[in-house]
Amino acid sequence: MADEGRLADCVFCRIAAGEIPSHRVFEDADLVAFLDIAPIREGHVLILARRHYADFAETPAPLLDAMTRLGQRLGRIQKRLYGVERAAFFLTGGDVPHVHAHVLPMHDKTDVTSRRYIAEPELTFRPPPRAADAQLAEVAERLAAELRG
Repeated sequence: MADEGRLADCVFCRIAAGEIPSHRVFEDADLVAFLDIAPIREGHVLILARRHYADFAETPAPLLDAMTRLGQRLGRIQKRLYGVERAAFFLTGGDVPHVHAHVLPMHDKTDVTSRRYIAEPELTFRPPPRAADAQLAEVAERLAAELRG
């Protein structure tokens, strides 16, 4: 592990350190929240720990609590801004092995789903398209302003 709980080759450690630009909506001493560049839906936010933990199972509980609290705040804002009934919050690690949560407004039940729910035997998938930086900047500012109150 590199200095201060960072891995030099971890993209999320580099984003948290500001070495890779991101459209941030929140940051404090422990967490960074920014827009996903390939969002499932507009407003899709990633919350990650500044310190590197490979997954939620090795992350200290107080840090997971802080991620959840921030996710709840963002979820309430997303519900109001996007006029949806639900916001999703989930911890994964399939893409980048650095603990992070996704928070997004749920427009459709299938915005976040499991293969186990899908009846068709053959499906094709493609990554969501990369959002334009201007759009990301606008959405990030709107969410950040809501968090600031």
